[in-house]
Amino acid sequence: MPKPYPREFREDVVRVARNRESGVTIEQVANDFGVHPMTLQKWLRQAGVEDGVKPGVTTDAARELRELKRRNRLLEQENEVLRRAAAYLSQGNLPGKGSTRS
Repeated sequence: MPKPYPREFREDVVRVARNRESGVTIEQVANDFGVHPMTLQKWLRQAGVEDGVKPGVTTDAARELRELKRRNRLLEQENEVLRRAAAYLSQGNLPGKGSTRS
């Protein structure tokens, strides 16, 4: 997988694409910077979301959601371990078969 472009580079390309003169296409801007036109389209779309111009999930919100999902998975695993430990320990308090206790 190729290395991602630096954030500053993406911001510069988006700024140039947004401020291009009439008659200059997205493809021309993308070729000038050596990126694929669809990549530039994606950057423009995400920049619109980040700026609040278009609906969608911002980068910060997506990062927070990933972190919360990871934390939730960890907590569910911890709960399962505790549930199993409680079940195992509670069996130790039950009288077993053939027990001589009264």
